[in-house]
Amino acid sequence: MNDDTKLPEGATPLDPDEADGLIPGLITRGELNSFEQRNIANAVSWSRSSKRLRRSLLQIDSLKLLHKKMFDETWEWAGKFRLTGKNIGVEPAQILTQLHNLCADGNYWIENKIFSLEECAIRFHHRLVSVHPFPNGNGRHSRLVADLLLYYSENRFFSWGGESLDVEGRTRQLYIRALQHADQGNYEPLMNFAVGNK
Repeated sequence: MNDDTKLPEGATPLDPDEADGLIPGLITRGELNSFEQRNIANAVSWSRSSKRLRRSLLQIDSLKLLHKKMFDETWEWAGKFRLTGKNIGVEPAQILTQLHNLCADGNYWIENKIFSLEECAIRFHHRLVSVHPFPNGNGRHSRLVADLLLYYSENRFFSWGGESLDVEGRTRQLYIRALQHADQGNYEPLMNFAVGNK
């Protein structure tokens, strides 16, 4: 695949072995982006009616299944945890432990109403991005998880700035900055960004 565009800020570059897992014969990053978007759109449609996800979204097997559905027509490693270090995320050997803790925390927050549902979704999203369990697609995956937490309860999704976060631009920069604030324990900018109050 030719890299006809630079990676957006905060995007995770692929290792050569991971890039070899590309299923379709695509030539440019633009073609890859379009192909992935179709794969993800099918997964969103499937996830809205999935009884399994509705019952147990915040479980490791469900998170893996959702990632697989989002990228199964694009990448051979869809739904599989990464085996290499990245520019973000925990070491590969820590992924399972960190996800176990995150799922336990997320379910506890929701069951005990520790935060509003929106804040639970945002906090879970942020920590899932921080773990970065998959070779690629972590941002899109974690945003869909947050959206589904709302959808299964209130039938709505976050706006996430109202524009694509997959391309470089002001909206993606605002999103990255909001994630950086959340890294410091300040979730308000990420909440405001997700619900559209920029």
